Amino acid sequence: MSVKIRQQSIISSLVIYFGFAIGLLNTYFFTKEGLFTSAEYGLTKIFIDIATLIASLSTFAMPGFIYKFYPYYNDNLKPRESDMLAWAVLVSIVGFVLIVFLGWSFKELVYRKYSANSPLFVTYYYWVFPMGLGLTLYNVFEAYAWSLHKSILTNFVKEVEWRLLTTIIIVLFFFNVIPDFDTFIKLYAFTYLGIALTLLIYILVTKKAFFVFRISKVTRRFIKKIARFCFFIYSGGLIFTLAQVFDSFVIGAVLDNGMEKVGIFSLAYILTSLIQAPQRGIIAASVAHLAQAWKNKNLQTIQTIYQRSSINQLIFASFMLMLITLNYQNAVIAFKLKPEYLLGFHAFIILGLMRLVDMGSGVNAQIIGTSNYWKFELFSGVVLLLLMLPLNYFLTKKLDILGPALANLLSMTVYNLIRIVFLWKKYRLFPFTPKSVHTINLALGVFLVTWFLFKDWQGFTGLFSRSLFALVLFCGGIYILNLSPDVQPVLQSLHQRMRSILGKNKKG
Repeated sequence: MSVKIRQQSIISSLVIYFGFAIGLLNTYFFTKEGLFTSAEYGLTKIFIDIATLIASLSTFAMPGFIYKFYPYYNDNLKPRESDMLAWAVLVSIVGFVLIVFLGWSFKELVYRKYSANSPLFVTYYYWVFPMGLGLTLYNVFEAYAWSLHKSILTNFVKEVEWRLLTTIIIVLFFFNVIPDFDTFIKLYAFTYLGIALTLLIYILVTKKAFFVFRISKVTRRFIKKIARFCFFIYSGGLIFTLAQVFDSFVIGAVLDNGMEKVGIFSLAYILTSLIQAPQRGIIAASVAHLAQAWKNKNLQTIQTIYQRSSINQLIFASFMLMLITLNYQNAVIAFKLKPEYLLGFHAFIILGLMRLVDMGSGVNAQIIGTSNYWKFELFSGVVLLLLMLPLNYFLTKKLDILGPALANLLSMTVYNLIRIVFLWKKYRLFPFTPKSVHTINLALGVFLVTWFLFKDWQGFTGLFSRSLFALVLFCGGIYILNLSPDVQPVLQSLHQRMRSILGKNKKG
């Protein structure tokens, strides 16, 4: 992994974890006794999932178009001549208007499916659309910023600013400045528009792009290829997004007390997002480099990014899954969350394994999406959908909230396996090394030792002691076994900076 990607990935991961710390605070407020009901918390999860689906439908693959073709626009046009961002935004807005029309047309179907088990969702159905518009615009601006190598900024906006906006309205609700949940959820619906506006202001003020609606020579040259690319990427991306959010829809529709069950499932799902945090940073830092490497036909660079993204994500995912599993039940009790959230523990473990599989597979989606075989995105997405949708429905009816967790694990395992085999067959690209196995064995060993030694420790003392012991043991194992080629350079860089700071202090 290049120095630039490593630095951006590390800083982005730190930013994302800071954002997740704020997110955990928000989750605490959502799940503690006396502030929000489980159904109200579940509604916020449904809002995010539907906004994600609306954004995927509305953008017509404009983010993918930007990732793939930005190097061509950048190499052949000055910023004031580039029409890329203008057309991407216009197409996405037109797409959103079409989705609003469809949403209005199918409102009776939504009412029939959710009125019995999830009446709260029916009450606020129309308020998901402002949230969907915000995420639609944000996704386009984020893709452009990633191509500008501004992944740290986008991660700050998405992971920190958005959660801070949520924190602010929670605090205002807590102190009765926001008088009721009705006002709260309506303000919550506009939070994605807030972060989209932030990125738009940055792009315009820094003059990184201009809204040019004249058709450029690059657009004229590549328009047919762009159209084909967007069709396949749109279909594949939409399928993948639907597979990601379908679990909440099924839980809300088919289980008794659907919104309450969505709330319990949401806590488990959000905690697995802690496992996933470095993935977003690594993807954001890698996309532009992968697109350029494909343009330059540099397979060695792609292989390096692929393997190092795999091992680094696997290390993070293994550690976080182990750490949260050790502390999940104790944390619910110690922080005095509603007792029903204990029911999400086993769902968390299964979802955590799904994250482990997905992250350990490296940036395979981004490698395929920026390659000449981007059409494979659609094929693998269809396989994912054909597996995940029926599995989610039948397993949820049979196993309650364990059902969608198991469906996610099975489907994502097959999905990633197909991509790994494809990249190996076509390009001899492969994410795993013997160190991948060593990482899993180390995490299992640390988990068993920590659980055995601290299984009877409760309260905050138990949380702190278990976490510190597991952290020291796991990090020591990573260093001794030299599992990641990026660990030594980072430590050397920190050591040099410390020596420089100490040297300046001595001179002073």
